Amino acid sequence: MSNPAYLIYRVRPASPQAHLFAVELSIPNPSAGSLTLTLPAWIPGSYMIRDFARHVVRLAAEDASGTLVPEKLDKQSWHLARVRGPVVVRYAVYAWELSVRAAHLDTTHGYFNGASLFLRVVGLDRVPCRVELSPPEGQEYRDWRVATSLARRGAEPFGFGGYEAEDYADLIDHPVEMGRFRIVPFEVADVPHWLVLTGRYHADESRLAADLTRVCGQHAALFGELPIDRYLFLAMVTGDGYGGLEHRYSSSLLCARDDLPERSEGPPAEGYRRFLGLCSHEYFHLWHVKRIRPHALCEADLSREVHTRTLWAFEGITSYYDDLALVRSGCIDERAYLGLLAENLSRVTRNPGRRVQSVAASSFDAWTKFYKQDENAPNAIVSYYAKGALVALALDLTIRRETQGGRSLDDLMRALWARFGRTGRGLGERDIEALAAEIAGRDLGDLFDRALDGTEDLDLAPLLADVGIALRLRPARGPKDLGGLVDAVDEGPPPPTLGIRLQPAGTDPVVLNVLTGSAAERAGIAPGDTLVAIDGLRVTRDNLAGLLGRAATAGTVTVHAFRRDELMTFAVEPRPAPADTCELRLIADAAPGVLARRAAWLGQAEVGA
Repeated sequence: MSNPAYLIYRVRPASPQAHLFAVELSIPNPSAGSLTLTLPAWIPGSYMIRDFARHVVRLAAEDASGTLVPEKLDKQSWHLARVRGPVVVRYAVYAWELSVRAAHLDTTHGYFNGASLFLRVVGLDRVPCRVELSPPEGQEYRDWRVATSLARRGAEPFGFGGYEAEDYADLIDHPVEMGRFRIVPFEVADVPHWLVLTGRYHADESRLAADLTRVCGQHAALFGELPIDRYLFLAMVTGDGYGGLEHRYSSSLLCARDDLPERSEGPPAEGYRRFLGLCSHEYFHLWHVKRIRPHALCEADLSREVHTRTLWAFEGITSYYDDLALVRSGCIDERAYLGLLAENLSRVTRNPGRRVQSVAASSFDAWTKFYKQDENAPNAIVSYYAKGALVALALDLTIRRETQGGRSLDDLMRALWARFGRTGRGLGERDIEALAAEIAGRDLGDLFDRALDGTEDLDLAPLLADVGIALRLRPARGPKDLGGLVDAVDEGPPPPTLGIRLQPAGTDPVVLNVLTGSAAERAGIAPGDTLVAIDGLRVTRDNLAGLLGRAATAGTVTVHAFRRDELMTFAVEPRPAPADTCELRLIADAAPGVLARRAAWLGQAEVGA
């Protein structure tokens, strides 16, 4: 079959009340033959099979001779035999997943990622695509607008109408938001940027624009260029949302309304730091993931899993720089940054799974383990985001130590951009390790062997001491205690613990996780058990620690719990809480050279530029 000049996709929110998008795909002038249509099973940047085709409600097709009967080949593919002349395929997609990955439609807004909506025509992946976006029918939708980073082809700015994409890969890399939203414009290096906010919120939009300009500008300065002519943050504001997904010219965000800033002055609150870190993370991906790409994912087959051991680098290094950019850009101060670093150290250290799974294995098994976590996940896996960020920290401080401050991880990122990002070459499984050795001026195999393929804890204390920061681990003082930056060491006896985590939602104390080797595991308490009493006194989510502390002086306590509808009794010997909570402290008498190294790391100094 000869290739048509272009493919045409027409999208209309046909029934916001029923959450249905109507899509029409036109294939002009195909030669006689057959067509195979397929919908991706996953979306780039989110490594789990999602089977988007399950939301296709109905599919019909016709050509110049009349109605065609699609033959279903598998869970996500359809075959059209003996087509003649132009082919038109019409189908509906059910859209009720409020996330950054799929599609959502109701009477307040519409959103979709192309991977969940646009059928791929097998063999025509390189053909340019035109997109026609139409509003819902009815006067109540007359004020709806469109926000997308798709190139406009006839559509007015933020308007319905014509758009275009270079090919299928480009087509599915521009999420679309439609409805009523606020637009916060700003510029970075003379490139227009927009933050589009959908949902109900109260926020200081001028502060959002100013802070995002600083954060995005910091990343652009790091890489030395901004390889885009436009950029769009699409943010859906909800009561408790959080999440992000990167694209080449945009990113999709889900955020809590309380995370947005309400004042122009003062240090950012915890929630606002979280939102800025999310924006920073997705924007860094503009270079690192969307253009510096692992070879395994360059021509990824979206119908099945594609494995790579390098996600620790692409997500971990990004997770390292997302908060680092906040302090380097001046959005948060040094103390706030070190507090965030201590919290991440605590999150990694308190999960026994870090001693079971390496960060390289976590990357490779993301599809079946990290993205499909169960009640045993803390005991079996490690996060390639969180531990990957610690590996990046260790790599950065090691390069600075080996080069006496002459080079850093910043130089490695610029080298990756020059050799792989600008050229479009895919990054091999060990290329980062080889390039890091080149930047450091010595082989770093011992560091990578331990950090990537080993399961022992990273020895960060001496590296942080090089920049005037002391590290210590102590027992947690409660379930919400993640440590932080402290001015003085506060010693105290470790509290007794069962070694469980409770489900975060609900009022009853329901066990979510039982940690390996804990008192609860030894006694037989299991995930899903609802705690009722300790030594005859009723347990709540709030009084568990206090009850346990008073009762544990007896050595053994009696725990009653419901498992399903059966009352269980357990004799438990609480154990002292382990030292798994990180405290960082600025070394008061650090030498001037040490302070200079810390300033170079956390400041805007151009190391090795």
